Order: sequence, then C-alpha cells, then structure tokens
Amino acid sequence: MIAPGSDLHACAEIVERGDPERFAGAMAAPVAARRVLFPLYAFNVEVARAPWVTAEPMIAEMRLQWWRDALDEIGGGGAVRRHEVVSPLAEVLDAEGAAVLDALVEARRADIEKAPFDEPHALWSYLEATGGGLMFVAARCLGDRDGRAARALGKASGLAAYLRAVPVLEARGKLPLADGRPEAVRALAAHGLDLVAEARAAQGAVPRAARAALMAGVLAEPMLRRAVADPGRVKDGTLLPSEAKVRWTRLRAGLTGRI
Repeated sequence: MIAPGSDLHACAEIVERGDPERFAGAMAAPVAARRVLFPLYAFNVEVARAPWVTAEPMIAEMRLQWWRDALDEIGGGGAVRRHEVVSPLAEVLDAEGAAVLDALVEARRADIEKAPFDEPHALWSYLEATGGGLMFVAARCLGDRDGRAARALGKASGLAAYLRAVPVLEARGKLPLADGRPEAVRALAAHGLDLVAEARAAQGAVPRAARAALMAGVLAEPMLRRAVADPGRVKDGTLLPSEAKVRWTRLRAGLTGRI
C-alpha cells in the first residue's frame, strides 16, 4: 500500500491528474514497481508542463533548469533538495538514470518555442529523449539492462501522444508539425508502427518485473494505426480508440505481460 500523505502518494496524485495513461499502466503493476514508476512519471508530468505554465520563455527556462539542478544533485550522490517528487525520485535513480532524464529536460526546451521542428530528424530526436528516455529509465530501474524494447516503444508511444496532442498544441499557438500533409502524417505514424514492431521483437530480453514499464505504451499501436488509416484523425483529435478498445488493450497487456 502507498500511505496517504506520503511523497509517493503525492506523486501518484500528480500522475493521476496529469497523465492518466501512465497512471493506468502503473496501477496495473505490482506495488513494488509503483514505488519506482510513480516518482518517474510525476517527474515527467512536472517537466512536461513547465513550458506551458507561463507565457514568459525566461521563466519556463528557469523552471526547467530547476529540474536539471535537482537531477545534478541526484547524479552527484550528495545532498538532494527536499521535494515531494525529487525526494522519492532520488531513491530510485542512479547517476546514469539521472543523466538520461537530464537529456529529457533539455529536450523539453523545444516546447517553449512556437515554431515546429525544422527537420524530421529533430522531431525524432525529441521523441528519443522524452518518451524513449523516460521508458528506458523506468525499465532500467526495474531491472532491464537491454533497453532496446523500452527505447523503441517509448519513442513510438511518444509519437502517438504527440500526434494526439496536435489540436491542443495548435490551440496554444504552437506549430507542432513542420509538414502536416496527410501523406507526411501517415509516414510518421507508419514509422512509429515500425518501432512498435521493433519493441515487440526485443521484449523477450526484458525481465518480467521490468515489463511494467512498457505498459505505459500499450495504446501506441492502436493510435498509430488509426493515424495511418486516416491522418485526418490527428487534426480532428480522434486518435484514441473507443473506451472498450482501450480497456481491452490494457487488460490483455496486463494479463500477458506483453505489449
């Protein structure tokens, strides 16, 4: 059980409010895994929203730098600031994990800018550092020393989430896609499906205890398939499958331990 009022409980509440999909994935995991996943996912929620809570780029930069400083403390192995997310995060991260998450924070600086990624590889670099980095660290903290499945699925699920967020990003004044033509969106989603297949081929190397980290990406394939079939769903904000499909996908993954 996670004690009410504890830092871990606060992390769980942050994830429940800010990232329902990762919250569902964590709740399907054993309690021991939740103690790892909730601090990581709460960290990600806080970092992801840092560029959006202010219209001042300098303040957004300062918020992101605060998290980089906290990760530097964790990676250094010395005293770490007291904070409801940083404190439990320090209990699960080592120096390598902190370095990967530092790259995640650095990548989030792109969210401060309204301009789209200027080249396709720039978007993929962003997804590698954000979705890929987070899932890699989560799986690694749970015992995965291979990392291929987590990296690939993390990028794919990051793309699915990014495409799903396109209407919201546009409403906030950002241009999320340099090329929004249907054929370009379809090509992006198709590459995401290739990454899902890559992750599926490599998941045999992931210890069963670490597969809880992959559960956050189980909706990537159905969303990307919908984008391939009808790229207009990205603009319309209708990538998420029906609630019945979502529940079945999560249930199947939870029962089999496979994505």
